Amino acid sequence: MRIVLAEDSTLLRAGLISLLREAGHDVAAAVGDGDALIAACAEHLPDVVIADVRMPPTFTSEGLQAALTIRQAHPGIGVLVLSQYVDKRYTGQLLDGEARGVGYLLKDRVVEVEDFLEALHRVAAGGTAFDPEVVRRLLNRARDTEALARLTSREYDVLELMAQGHTNDSIAARLYISRSAVEKHANAIFDKLRLNDADGFNRRALAIIRFLNA
Repeated sequence: MRIVLAEDSTLLRAGLISLLREAGHDVAAAVGDGDALIAACAEHLPDVVIADVRMPPTFTSEGLQAALTIRQAHPGIGVLVLSQYVDKRYTGQLLDGEARGVGYLLKDRVVEVEDFLEALHRVAAGGTAFDPEVVRRLLNRARDTEALARLTSREYDVLELMAQGHTNDSIAARLYISRSAVEKHANAIFDKLRLNDADGFNRRALAIIRFLNA
């Protein structure tokens, strides 16, 4: 997998390069600001970009804005952003449009190497990967909305894992239930969120967007 990395911290950038290369990936470029990230992607056309949300010069959302520019210019490139904090605005911006090939992880998640690499693979393959803590906080905020309030506790568990980017098989394994049970819960979620008639759209993605923006 070819990767372009953007991280302004020299120490963290070096650590990520080492981790990714040890995992057998090609780090085509590693840069420290948003403009350099956009240029590196145009040159190398990677499978996926890893970008810190906050980078020079203002350390607000330069990395995120660069990632969004890359998504618009190169829709086939997956984008995984890293952040120190949970911010609902970032998830909303990432999911504005087609909800595929995107991820949002807290930086602390990088030390959980297997989970981090799994999330990276999902994003590169066109899936989604959202940090469990991000999803948990957004779910807690969303519980009061009328449609989401109709979900059972188990349906919430399934939706939480769907939002993190897990497949039905992965959800089944994590919840110790059958794949058919996951499918049953998913269909109940789509029904309660009134997504069964969403012809031409990915109901799974719509369900995720519904609660992230609730």
